[in-house]
Amino acid sequence: MEELKGSRFAHVTKAHPCFNEKMHDKVGRAHVPIAPKCNIYCNFCTRDINQDEIRPGVASCVMDTDDAIEHVENVTKEGPIAVVGVAGPGDSLANEATFEFFEKLGKTNPDLIKCMSTNGLLLPDYAERIAELGVNTVTVTVNAVDPEIAKDIYTFINYNGKIYKGKEAVEILIKNQLEGIEKLSNLGVIIKVNSVLIPGLNDEHIVEIAKEVKKRGASLMNVLPLIPLNKMKDYPRPTCAEIEKVRDEVEEILPVFRACTQCRADAYGIPGKKSEDKHLGMTPASHY
Repeated sequence: MEELKGSRFAHVTKAHPCFNEKMHDKVGRAHVPIAPKCNIYCNFCTRDINQDEIRPGVASCVMDTDDAIEHVENVTKEGPIAVVGVAGPGDSLANEATFEFFEKLGKTNPDLIKCMSTNGLLLPDYAERIAELGVNTVTVTVNAVDPEIAKDIYTFINYNGKIYKGKEAVEILIKNQLEGIEKLSNLGVIIKVNSVLIPGLNDEHIVEIAKEVKKRGASLMNVLPLIPLNKMKDYPRPTCAEIEKVRDEVEEILPVFRACTQCRADAYGIPGKKSEDKHLGMTPASHY
């Protein structure tokens, strides 16, 4: 299994600009904004529909799956798009449209790399379905594996129709994230873990996240700076030195992707080329 996963990882990184820094300015990705609903409340997150902000959780519209397929057809004609992903503006797995979209994409564009991002709450429930749909890579955001730290990052989760808060909520979330990563990895899906660096809260803890997710089969980590919003609007934005220190520590355990641009849920184009990195709000309405 390790040899097979290694060969799949090598294949994916040849063409995935969010898994290989050398490809970041050479090939493109397209995010389709088909997943508006979310099932957890991150204290730093504010989902929005707008055309201006460049950050996760934002899109200029929410598409249905047919419009998303048409959008993929359009953007793959415009440039070298190798990857199509669902990255919100909510959580991929909290939206049935995600599964409908990948089923359709497998028929219309079978050669594209299929990618999704998730908070991981529903990963154990949907791991087999994700693999069956041919999703190649999944990015799981894990901001803590210690409930005492996590309870200050999340306000609540909505799991199986019930709202959980505080330590009970984050214990469920962490358990599902780690179980889901292991389950999905064992099914041959390549896992990248994103961790948001929050100064004074989890900055000294991210290396422990790396140790835990490596045990479960994650192949890559991405340490992101906090964008101070919502309940964390008064937190400081981490400095470059703070980010690099944590990345260097994590790199002793897992490879680290260092070129992430924290893009929108409707981004498309080549992320490493500013002139060729776009989002839906930049295009005429007739395009979508």
